[in-house]
Amino acid sequence: MSRPAVRTPALPPWLAHTLRAQRGPVPWSAVTRGALAAGPLLSVAVLVGHVSLGVVASIGAMLAGINDRPGSRRAAVRRLGVPALAGAVGLLVGTYAGDHVGAVALSVILTGVGLVAGGVSAVGPVASGAGTQLLVACAIGAGMPLPEEGWQRALAYLVGAGWLLGLRLALPTPGAIAGDFRFDGERVAVAAVYDAVADLLDSVGGAHATERRAALTAALDHAQDALAGPRLRRYASSAAERRLHAQYAAALPLAEAATALAWAGEALSGRASEGPRRLATAVRENTHTGPLPAPSRSAPALRALDDALLRAAEAFDQAEGSDLHHHHHRRRSGKDLLRSVFGVGGREYGLRVALCFGASAAVAQALHHARWYGQHEHWYWLPATAVFLVKPDLGPLVSRVLCRAAGTVLGALVFAGFAAVLPRPEGLIALVAVSGALIPVATRHFAAQTAVVTVLVLALVMVGGEPQASAGRIGETLLACAIVLLVGHLPMPGQRGGAVRARLVAASDAARAYLEHVLREADGNADFPGNADASTSTSSNAPTDPRPLRWTLRREAYRTLAEARTAIALAAAELPSLARHSEGADHIVATLERLVDTTTACAVHLDDSGRLAPRHTERLTELLDELAEDRERVGLRLPELPLAG
Repeated sequence: MSRPAVRTPALPPWLAHTLRAQRGPVPWSAVTRGALAAGPLLSVAVLVGHVSLGVVASIGAMLAGINDRPGSRRAAVRRLGVPALAGAVGLLVGTYAGDHVGAVALSVILTGVGLVAGGVSAVGPVASGAGTQLLVACAIGAGMPLPEEGWQRALAYLVGAGWLLGLRLALPTPGAIAGDFRFDGERVAVAAVYDAVADLLDSVGGAHATERRAALTAALDHAQDALAGPRLRRYASSAAERRLHAQYAAALPLAEAATALAWAGEALSGRASEGPRRLATAVRENTHTGPLPAPSRSAPALRALDDALLRAAEAFDQAEGSDLHHHHHRRRSGKDLLRSVFGVGGREYGLRVALCFGASAAVAQALHHARWYGQHEHWYWLPATAVFLVKPDLGPLVSRVLCRAAGTVLGALVFAGFAAVLPRPEGLIALVAVSGALIPVATRHFAAQTAVVTVLVLALVMVGGEPQASAGRIGETLLACAIVLLVGHLPMPGQRGGAVRARLVAASDAARAYLEHVLREADGNADFPGNADASTSTSSNAPTDPRPLRWTLRREAYRTLAEARTAIALAAAELPSLARHSEGADHIVATLERLVDTTTACAVHLDDSGRLAPRHTERLTELLDELAEDRERVGLRLPELPLAG
């Protein structure tokens, strides 16, 4: 008789998140850049006799290194450059405020800066990185007195970050093809879209179709981000760049057809995915596609897939592609950005960051004046630690607190051991270089990243003349953890869970815009650019072909749904007292995803037959009724479903 399986109790979500680490290959190019960034900058500064400026430049390079994630060069310009500029501003504000105002006024100023930075962080990942660097640099400017003027320190900070960005743009990466140096992440990203389409087609009718559709959304988001950003070397390879944009644009109707097939749920032959796989290889290797296998044309979605494959083959075989990408990327207006900053999510975020940053700065100055730090003048560690802890878009609060505490203890102990045996300053500079190289690997887990950054910063400031202070830094980190945990669980004015609700409303609005557009097409009233959404399209052929705008709206709907899923997953991994504020949100997002899938199936059927099938309208009505049950609780604005033939 077999023994019954012993069930191990599931870990609570907050603990499971704390123990989870990302996996993947070692990013050797980023490791190389990290090794060449802070260490060499510091050694040059020591040689020329400007050690304190070298410390600031190395901190700028280190913070830029934390943002140096995989992706294309053009995306790196924004991802590294914008936060660096914000950091320079923060250093200026912090330095001049620290030099000219008293402790109470300084705490008030830093609280105000925290309010602004927290609200801005709700806009998106780049804005969040800018908010983080603004606050950390502000704390360093005020709490790390140096002989130089504020503008000199800001310039040194920019030089450090600019040096790492220069390495990112100049050094070759594994993704760059010989003779096509500029495209390092873009080709891989566009090829991944075609692979994701093929994976979705293979899974149609199976248990993994929903998961593969989500993977296709992620691949499209990544490709869109990789192709965005400033044009580097504007006149070089411009035909190749336009061709790559056209290859991305050609994937949109393929993704639409594949989503419609997944919605129908009827398994396909293996031949259906061969075409997208060949297109993926052609993008990756920069070659022609050759003949593509034609799928069956027995259903509207299969005919749409076949037509999309033929159009993609044409786009691939044109030596001069057309620059179609920008017609499928909606730019957020100033009004949208202000809504993010001052909306419910931005207000809650800003208030929490302001309270934590202001309180930690006030406590740090009180301890400083009470000589708790000993004889040295630096009190930046406590508020800077609070910044990294309180950013809710970077992970659940309790997970970050546990990881930060563990990482700081480990890093401080490791540094204390090295500081006892390494020669100064040569050994410490080498330690800075090694730590810089480890940052790209350590970003997979917040505790590891904290340990590496702790070693790097302690080595930097010791080169700058600060005494060994590992024990004090551990104490300050634990104090910051306590402050952030306390403020994070305080009752706040208004309804909690603002970040999740803001994402849900954005996703609902995007789904509504997409559905209304398709229903207008069904009614024969797609008059472009005369409708309300026409401002999102700049295409001169929009009045005759509504599909580019439809693809834009579809991309926007799936992107906002993916962002809502991410926010909900983070909220669910908080302690139960906070996690309960977002209960039920995952059900709403799942329903919205089914609504957008159904709308996509409607659009494909509409292209084929010119009208909607009864099963489509019935399914839409069911889903809208399901969403209507939740509209009062989360304030979603839902579209009315007109009677469509």
